[in-house]
Amino acid sequence: MVLLPSGTRAGENAPSNKLNIALIGVWGRGLAHYDSLADENVVALCDVNEARLPEASKRFPKAKTYVDWRKCLDQKDLDAVVCCTADHTHAFIANWALNRDLHVYMEKPLAISVQEARIVRANWLKKKDKLATQVGMQRHAMANFNRVRELIRDGAIGDLSAAYAWGNRQIRRDGYLPAEGQPPEGFHFDLWLGPSPAHPYNPGYFSGGPGMNCLSWNMFWDFGAGQIGDMGSHTMDLLWNALDANLPTSAEATGEKFNPDVTPVECESHFEHPANDWRGPIRVSWYQGGRMPRAPKPFIDLNQIDHGVMFKGSKGFLIADFASRIVMPFGDDADLTYYQPRTRETVLPPLGHFQKQWLDACKNPSLKTACDFGYSGDMIEQLLLGLVAYRVGQKLDYDGATGRVTNCPEANELLGRQYRPGWTLDG
Repeated sequence: MVLLPSGTRAGENAPSNKLNIALIGVWGRGLAHYDSLADENVVALCDVNEARLPEASKRFPKAKTYVDWRKCLDQKDLDAVVCCTADHTHAFIANWALNRDLHVYMEKPLAISVQEARIVRANWLKKKDKLATQVGMQRHAMANFNRVRELIRDGAIGDLSAAYAWGNRQIRRDGYLPAEGQPPEGFHFDLWLGPSPAHPYNPGYFSGGPGMNCLSWNMFWDFGAGQIGDMGSHTMDLLWNALDANLPTSAEATGEKFNPDVTPVECESHFEHPANDWRGPIRVSWYQGGRMPRAPKPFIDLNQIDHGVMFKGSKGFLIADFASRIVMPFGDDADLTYYQPRTRETVLPPLGHFQKQWLDACKNPSLKTACDFGYSGDMIEQLLLGLVAYRVGQKLDYDGATGRVTNCPEANELLGRQYRPGWTLDG
């Protein structure tokens, strides 16, 4: 029988087997976890906006309440943490929770700087046999992710040479918002800023509804990673799941003119990955804000897919969105006789409920999660490295073992970010 930190046991969800969970960020994405957590013991609720806590307490009446996540994480009876805060605090909460030997479900993105992604991943890798982690790329549970992986791995388009992902969302901002008004009573704006540099309050940062409010602030460098941290995390996941890639050896990017306040809308990034045991070297590309890869034929309009992927092989292309895919054989010898579809008995099994996969793994360390901090850390590190390449305007040679750019000292200065005094990533 497996013992959890507070003494709960693996097995059926009898009272003695339930996890003691802290939900940090109870509104927005936090609302999406209420039903999943209902069968566990939610013993702590935390939100920088006190106005959000009463409704959460109605659902979880036995939970203690906090406004500061640092104090919440020191509650002694915790087994696990679900984090749904603003992006610029994700790596902090993840790392602090790992330091306390807590299982972590972290909404995407895992981090907003290369350095943050590396620190969190390295911390988890030391404890991966006892701590379950999952990054909230919940679309991963869609059956199409397995079908795309099977087609690529089984050679439906031949030998793989390139893969492309894109998202055409366009949210334009001029710069950080000017001071306007005062935070509502009970809204701890300074705690919302957390480790990021100080900015004056403006209600425009919080004008969105549940699940969409992030679009009001995540385009700013101090608060998010723009497109790649948002839908990029979901869309690149569809590509990443098929490649078995780790970290790239290079990154280059071009885009609109650099704005020191706001992440780019129009941008494209390209990465080189070495061969592995089943494919050769591959070029991976990310496009956003209207920039798109070239379609394989003029009559195929990739712009009709808001967020999609395309794989190029020696015998054709595979194009997919989250729920569907198209195989396009290409060339005189692309007769598909070389491809043998899997039988019903040998297709990859359904992932099941995404959040509950993590809950099950918390109780049984022999179980694995689909989007743990290893898989997700590598993926977001690549995308964030692309933003560094965009900022310096040159191709970067990257040593993934050390996390250093080897041909551009200026780029190494941009791998991390500056934190306000009093905030530490390793608390």
